[in-house]
Amino acid sequence: MKKFRIGVFGTRRGMDIGYNLYSLGCELVAVCDFLEDSLTRTRELVKREKLNTVICNDFDEFIKQDMDAVVLGNYFHEHAPYAIKCFEKGIHVISECISNSTMAEGVELLRAFKKSNSIYMLAENYPQMVFNREMKRIKDTGNLGKITYAEGEYNHPTDPYDVEFTKSYKYKADHWRNYTPSTYYITHSLGPCMWITGATPKRVSAYSIFCPETDPNAPVSGLVGDNTSIITTQNDDGSIFRVTGCSKFGGHHISYRVCGTKGSVENFRGTDDEIMLRYNSWSSPDGTEINHYKAEWNDPDEEMARNAGHGGADYFTARYFLRCLESGKQPEHPFDIRSAIAMSSVGILAHRSVLNGNVPYDIPDFDREEDCRLYENDRLSPFPGPDGSAPTIPCCSHPDFRPLDSQLEAYAKLFN
Repeated sequence: MKKFRIGVFGTRRGMDIGYNLYSLGCELVAVCDFLEDSLTRTRELVKREKLNTVICNDFDEFIKQDMDAVVLGNYFHEHAPYAIKCFEKGIHVISECISNSTMAEGVELLRAFKKSNSIYMLAENYPQMVFNREMKRIKDTGNLGKITYAEGEYNHPTDPYDVEFTKSYKYKADHWRNYTPSTYYITHSLGPCMWITGATPKRVSAYSIFCPETDPNAPVSGLVGDNTSIITTQNDDGSIFRVTGCSKFGGHHISYRVCGTKGSVENFRGTDDEIMLRYNSWSSPDGTEINHYKAEWNDPDEEMARNAGHGGADYFTARYFLRCLESGKQPEHPFDIRSAIAMSSVGILAHRSVLNGNVPYDIPDFDREEDCRLYENDRLSPFPGPDGSAPTIPCCSHPDFRPLDSQLEAYAKLFN
């Protein structure tokens, strides 16, 4: 079996995937990051593992290395241009979070992909959580009947006084997390719904809840005062999804529910692996109306997965990508490039729904030239440009929102 040569661009999240690929027998040949402190940690890993790995801070130098595949773990909203560079060299790509942060990038990404022989996979790991794997198993039995509705909530409130979190994840004023609309961080809620059900969104609308931090002394830097967006999609199979982006309401939880004409299955909020499977008395396949139990991996690599991040999901995501490389086949829905662009489009257009009176938007299909023409020049972005240019669309449902001066001063003091 060929030993695949892997490069990692963006070491903070990228090395989580890269190290799992290394543990699966791949060779880690090159690592690139623009942040020196991240490269320092990587050098320590390379030294500890005695790896012959090139470490650099220039992507053009990095891409010259002899690599089969690249992990894109760079900034959340900057993956598409680097994926295209990989395609041009015939390098396979596994990309973290959204595939494109503008609609024009979605057009460009698919066009470049079609010209290449590269495999592309979205590194969306939440479908590989133990409870989501069990929910898909249940759905695939057919016992739930026709799937009509699903929910996905990625709810991740943070303590504004968690200084270490702020320093680690919002370490400069123009960091992407300070500008990310509450609909954009979509894949952790939407991805599992798409994977379990097999459906793809075709239309989207959304509402945001404007609820900024009010403590005048809290070290706040984010320009988004929305703490939640409720996103509704109509799907290609007639079903409906209700999902969040990265929301911040109530207690921390990650939860999913899938409902069919005969029954429903969900994980318990706030638990790691508990499932509730419910049927009506007239539709239960075995006469049991409610079954509450713990989900199991039922996988020979369970022990290896337990040492990986995100409850083992990082390991199974890396393993799936490796199997795609070994077989020479593209990943299946929703990890393929078209699903990735559809997910990203949901996040982008949901935010436009919020800004434009909650009107619905059709999700484009960039295999259709008329849809490409509609969006090929659409570069509206809530993020500052890499050249320092200002955002071209508001990042918040209240476009004039900004933190209090006292909050910004408290944030600045963290770095003095």
